[in-house]
Amino acid sequence: MDGNELVEAVRASKATELDRLGKEKALIAATDADLSTEAVLRAAAASERRAQRTFEGWAESESDDAAREAFERVAATEAEHYDRVVAHLEEPPEEPDPDPLHASLRDLELTVERVAAGLVGRPLASERTLLQVVNFFINEADTAAADLFRDLREETRDVPGEGAALLDELCSDDEDWVLAQKAAEDVVQVVYDDYAETLEGMGLDPKPVC
Repeated sequence: MDGNELVEAVRASKATELDRLGKEKALIAATDADLSTEAVLRAAAASERRAQRTFEGWAESESDDAAREAFERVAATEAEHYDRVVAHLEEPPEEPDPDPLHASLRDLELTVERVAAGLVGRPLASERTLLQVVNFFINEADTAAADLFRDLREETRDVPGEGAALLDELCSDDEDWVLAQKAAEDVVQVVYDDYAETLEGMGLDPKPVC
């Protein structure tokens, strides 16, 4: 296996979960059913800030030079994303607590797991949700916000490629690749389970209506 094959394997194994995370109900779950512009922006800002803090923490404790540099780059990108989103708000939001996704990421200690979960599984899930944010602002006729989130989504879609290249350097045997694939798949599952449980708590079915 190589990095690109791992990304495709995760996409295939978690196709159902990723597809559902890209549906309209994603924003209902993310905003606790408050589909106002303010709530959508605040949810997006919280997501970017959590990611920034996770990668900053990883960079501080990472011993592998290439992985540490990658974590620093992603943390800086997420910080820029946060600032760009907050610029559309009248007041910046409070520092968010970790959600299930970032609580699970911050528990990871092995470099291979961090790279696979943070640079492959997480962005595969995040870009699906960002699609719905783009669609929300298109429907609101807010061209500036829609363009912003298009940019953020495109940048997020590039991250699994970076993760794949780094895994090619880090994984030395089949055991490493198995560990990496499991970590990436597990984090997608964490995101989906949180999404499904939130909707079910609202009395909504997370499965799309056929």
